[in-house]
Amino acid sequence: MLYREAGDFKTTYRADEQTFPIRSERWLFWTVMVLAFAVVPFFINDYWNKAVLVPFLVWALAALGLNILTGYCGQVSLGTGGFMAVGAFACYKIMTAFPDLNMFIVVVLSGFVTAGVGILFGLPSLRIKGFYLAVATLAAQFFLIWVFNKFPWFYNYSASGQITAPERTILGIAVTGPNSLPWATYLFCLAIVFVFAWVARNLTRGRIGRSWMAIRDMDIAAEIIGVSPLRAKLSAFAVSSFYIGMAGALFFSVYLGAAEVTEAFGIDKSFLALFMVIIGGLGSILGSFLGAGFLVLLPVLFKNIMVNQFGWPTDVAAHLQIMLIGGLIIFFLIVEPHGLAQLWRLTKEKLRLWPFPY
Repeated sequence: MLYREAGDFKTTYRADEQTFPIRSERWLFWTVMVLAFAVVPFFINDYWNKAVLVPFLVWALAALGLNILTGYCGQVSLGTGGFMAVGAFACYKIMTAFPDLNMFIVVVLSGFVTAGVGILFGLPSLRIKGFYLAVATLAAQFFLIWVFNKFPWFYNYSASGQITAPERTILGIAVTGPNSLPWATYLFCLAIVFVFAWVARNLTRGRIGRSWMAIRDMDIAAEIIGVSPLRAKLSAFAVSSFYIGMAGALFFSVYLGAAEVTEAFGIDKSFLALFMVIIGGLGSILGSFLGAGFLVLLPVLFKNIMVNQFGWPTDVAAHLQIMLIGGLIIFFLIVEPHGLAQLWRLTKEKLRLWPFPY
């Protein structure tokens, strides 16, 4: 039986505090990872790559970054789309300026550029919070989009104002550009998401994560006990923007291949990432993935059922899809305001106590 603790003894504090303390949960996690890395690439095709897997991984990374800021540090942000645009344009400029640079390094450098911009726009959080901070980050969204449209240097003076990702290879295999292979782009995104999700998990469980949560729960009390609001808030904005910037770089270079800033990184992307965090669960690494899966995979399922199975017109199916997803969001928020991650935690507790009453 899953999550059975009988005979699963811990003899050290390190073993007791590990991410997956129950043996069956560790087996479940590593089984999923083996399937994702070693099995899925053999069966993936272009449709599953572009419509399901890559967008899920990219948005999971973006939701993870926003969850660090909003869920763990309590700083509301509506500028996710703008920060993704920073990561995308940083990726484009680095790719065109350094054609021989490894693509992993390009994505990470794009994250660092976005982290610097995030710190700049995080400075108002030292004086304002709540609704006023949300408005400030919303202003950042519109300001960043305006900057990328206004100055042609960002898109290398292209007449169309569009940026196109050049082809880049890793070990001789294209991961960007028109000749990229589905399994290669999938593994490239999966590797980045796996590594940095692991880093985020350790960050949130360490000293810096505890300082974020102290600021989130009560900033005045946190400052009294020695937590620096300046360091905690700006580090949260930096780390969050770093993750969102990498997501923007992957969104542009691997998923879209070409992008126009207003259409690709509009305000709707900011709200989409925020809905993912709320539905998945604030302050939860797993919740970021569950929320991304809910809002990326569910529309694909609805579209296939309505258009392919029932033969409805595409426009009617699109409107019904929006209505159904909105209704499901409201339903889940009423049934469990703490998100899908809390439902998973309750399920695990029931499994641990089964067959005894809960």
